[in-house]
Amino acid sequence: MLTHHRKPVCLSLVSTDLPIWSVVETSATLYQKDRLRFHLLLTEPGLGMPQNSDGLAIASPVTTSSPRLLWLEISPHRVIMTMQGNGKLSYRHFWERGIYGMSRYWLNNDSFKTNWQLRLRNFTRSLVLEGHPLPEHLRLEYDLWSEKVQLGRYILNLEIHH
Repeated sequence: MLTHHRKPVCLSLVSTDLPIWSVVETSATLYQKDRLRFHLLLTEPGLGMPQNSDGLAIASPVTTSSPRLLWLEISPHRVIMTMQGNGKLSYRHFWERGIYGMSRYWLNNDSFKTNWQLRLRNFTRSLVLEGHPLPEHLRLEYDLWSEKVQLGRYILNLEIHH
């Protein structure tokens, strides 16, 4: 039986060796698929358009003012995160403890009617899911790779407030 709960969440991503840091605080719907598998659906607020020194918006292919849909499939051994909904940029990450997973990014360009895909590898160093019977905290540590070049170490942290 599928059960769901509406919960406040905090999702953060930080790089331990690059100046990358992002935090989303919002409400999410937590679906319990079975005893150890959950889906979490949340809407990430849109990214504001960057502005120049005159305060005018600067167009960019990866910025959006519309919200983006994030879908996380969570278990104690595997996490899949998919972002979709703004029409310009989408991504899907697959992490599993101790293995190389795949991170895919899609960039859609309306003016040229083209789609561009970037595939990277990630190595999951640590995946910890805490909370019972519902998850309360997820911490995921991983390295991102392009061929043999490391693109940084990252920590994804998810707090689900009950």
